[in-house]
Amino acid sequence: MSKIKVGFISFAHMHAASYLNAMLQRSDVEVIGIADENSELVAPFTTHQGIPYYADYNMLLAGDVDAVVICSENAKHAELTRKAAEAGKHVLCEKPLGLSEEEMLGMIQVCRSQGVQLMTAFPCRFLTAVRQAKQAIDDGQIGDIVAMKGTNRGTMPEGWFLKKEHSGGGAVLDHTVHVMDLMHWFTGSVVEEVYAHVETLFHDTDIDDAGMVHVKFANGVFAVLDPSWSRSCSFPTWGDVTLEIIGTKGTLSIDAFAQKNDLYSDADQKANWSYWGDDMDTGLVNSFVNSIIERKPVLVSGEDGYLSARVGLAAYESARIGKPVKLKPQG
Repeated sequence: MSKIKVGFISFAHMHAASYLNAMLQRSDVEVIGIADENSELVAPFTTHQGIPYYADYNMLLAGDVDAVVICSENAKHAELTRKAAEAGKHVLCEKPLGLSEEEMLGMIQVCRSQGVQLMTAFPCRFLTAVRQAKQAIDDGQIGDIVAMKGTNRGTMPEGWFLKKEHSGGGAVLDHTVHVMDLMHWFTGSVVEEVYAHVETLFHDTDIDDAGMVHVKFANGVFAVLDPSWSRSCSFPTWGDVTLEIIGTKGTLSIDAFAQKNDLYSDADQKANWSYWGDDMDTGLVNSFVNSIIERKPVLVSGEDGYLSARVGLAAYESARIGKPVKLKPQG
C-alpha cells in the first residue's frame, strides 16, 4: 500500500510539533516537507530530522502531497486552506477555523467544491473522558441535557497570539472554541444566542485575557463558559478543560486532563502534572489520516469549526454592544 504524503504549512502554532510527531509514528504516512518563512523555527525538524524545507508554501503545494496540516497564525488560515484546496489537498486546519463567518463559509465551500476533506483541529474530542461522556449522554444515562458549565482556563501565550491582526482576538476566541465544540457535540444542537463579558484582568496587555460566555442552544439548552488566560506561570500545566452537564436524570462532570500524576519538583520549584493517559493530538492526527485512507468523512468537520468559532466572534460583538447577539439559523 502506498503511503499518504503529508506536508506542513507553518509552525507558528505550538501544536505543530506534536502533530508532526504523531504523523512520524505512522508507517503509512510520509511527511514530504515543511513550509515556513522562518527556517530557524523549523530547523529542528528539517535540518536535524531530514524533512525537506520549503520557504514558499506554494512550492510544497505544487508537489506530490495528498494532505496538509496548517498551523499558521489564525489570520492566515483562510488563505492557506483555499490555496491547499485549489491544489487538491486535504486539509487539517488549526483552530479557530477563521476570523469571520464569511471566510469560514468560504473555506468550507472551496474544500467541498474541490472534493477535499477539511478537518478542524479539536483534539479534545479524542480524550477518553470526553468520549465516555458522549456515549453516556447518547445512551440516555443523564436524561435530556438542561444546562452546561465549562472552563478552558490557560496560561498566557506569547508572540502573535497577543496581536489581534494575527490572532483575531485574545482568550475569548482562543479558548471558547474547544469547549463550545464539545457542547455542540454533546447536545446535537447549535448555539442561537450569545451574551458575553470580555475583559483584561490578569495581565498587562491590550488584548482580552478573560471573559464569560453565556449561550442558548436551538433546542433550549443553556450554557456558560469561562474562556480565559487566568492561570499563572506557577500553575502545574498550561490549563484545563472541564465540563459539568446537568440532565433531567442526573449530572455528569468531565475533567479532561485528569489522567495525571502530581509531581513536586525541587528543580522547577513548583508542582507539575505528569500525564500517563491519552495523547489527544495523536488521536486527532490518526483520525484525520484514517479518514483519508478509508475515504470517509472526517470526524470533526469544517462546519464544526465554523459553528464554534462564530460563537467566539459573537461574544466580542455582544460585549461591545452590551446585549445578546442572535446567530444566523443553520440549514
